[in-house]
Amino acid sequence: AVVGAGLGGSAVAYFLQQHFGPQVQLDVYEAAAVGGRLATLTVNKQQYESRGASIHALSLHMQDFVKILGLKHRREVAGKSAIFSGEHFVLEETDWYLLNLFRLWWHYGISFLRLQMWVEEVMEKFMRIYKYQAHGYAFSSLEELLRSLGGDAFINMTQRSVAESLLEVGVTQRFVDDVIAAVLRSSYGQSVLVPAFAGAMSLAGAQGSTWAVEGGNKLVCSGLLKLTKANVIAARVTGVSLHSSEGRALYQVHYEGSEGQGSAFYDMVVVTTPLHPSRSNFTFENFEPPIADFPGAFQPSVTSVVHGYLNSSYFGFPDPKLFPFASILTTDTPDLFFNAMDNICPVNISAAFRRKQPQEAAVWRVLSQQPLDKQQLKTLFRSYYSVQVTEWQSYPRYDAAKSLPPIVLHENLFYLSGVEWVASSMEMIAVAAKNVALLAYNRWHQDLEKIDQKDLMHKVKTEL
Repeated sequence: AVVGAGLGGSAVAYFLQQHFGPQVQLDVYEAAAVGGRLATLTVNKQQYESRGASIHALSLHMQDFVKILGLKHRREVAGKSAIFSGEHFVLEETDWYLLNLFRLWWHYGISFLRLQMWVEEVMEKFMRIYKYQAHGYAFSSLEELLRSLGGDAFINMTQRSVAESLLEVGVTQRFVDDVIAAVLRSSYGQSVLVPAFAGAMSLAGAQGSTWAVEGGNKLVCSGLLKLTKANVIAARVTGVSLHSSEGRALYQVHYEGSEGQGSAFYDMVVVTTPLHPSRSNFTFENFEPPIADFPGAFQPSVTSVVHGYLNSSYFGFPDPKLFPFASILTTDTPDLFFNAMDNICPVNISAAFRRKQPQEAAVWRVLSQQPLDKQQLKTLFRSYYSVQVTEWQSYPRYDAAKSLPPIVLHENLFYLSGVEWVASSMEMIAVAAKNVALLAYNRWHQDLEKIDQKDLMHKVKTEL
């Protein structure tokens, strides 16, 4: 059984079938829509990503999924970004790459180069995971996984802030306050106190080229489930109880659907929905010792998709025709009521599509911590046709938990979503899904040589 049909659930179903073979029976439980956080909404008969909008170029599992499913990359529509302090723009992007570099250097010295080197070093080590996974290696805890990629340094990066780590490598406080804070507010809705590892992943996404799936990123989830011929059950799982048969654990999954309550027995269960008390009323019964509660809280996040006319005067452009930006990040200023906003394109982009001119009505996605009130909407927009609001508990509150959640809850009972406490992105979830599938397979076949091995870089080289 797989609990949840978001990216984690659909990817783990696909990988489980890859390893166990086509005869494996997969039941995937989902109370809401397939895709989870990868969701779209409709404005004027066009669909737009409401969240989970961009995928990093180095996301190798996501690239693979798109290829396997015959999906396409969405055509990119260029647009410039800027960082707003509430009073003025502290940094503006231009069409000229060299001029952008010059501006960064002029404002911040070599801080941006130091940042780049730091992020690249983290990403280079992180990319080892693909080699390990290609050779069938798995990890039974997030700590083991991190240690195999970057030693104790990676573990430490989950326990100290991104600000502290960057200041240590010579990035200036001003650069952290202006640029790093803006990127983290737009990605996690949090400050520069998020752990360094989560911060590095978010900054890699902001620096590198990103892409999206033509037709919507959620097509990856529905596509993988179709491909695996998984049996999708529209029900909310309320808990798991343990029974044993012939010395092997047997799990009873309890659920509630439109037909009422039910349950079914499984050899193996993967939970891909967050198990924190604030997010689910999930119970575990008959486990000895009992499965402990999960510490930590989630960050509330609000996405408002507004179809309207931008109030460019608020940003210092009385003439809307002259407003040059498609995306606005914000610094950590007490009076600022939104984290970021961008002029978004539909999920299906025709060859003739062009971005709306700044004086035309366009579709903007505004990210904030609280729902926007009428006055705040009036501040950002001269007038608007529609506002669609999605409130969700998006990312872990990174300052709220000091230890990482477990992957193995019991013999063949696994927890996938804990990886978000390391860093939260589509690719992190895909990597965790592959790890859980390999771990489940290696444990089932007692292939302990493939679990938590030390000095993997050396091993993989000799295997080649």
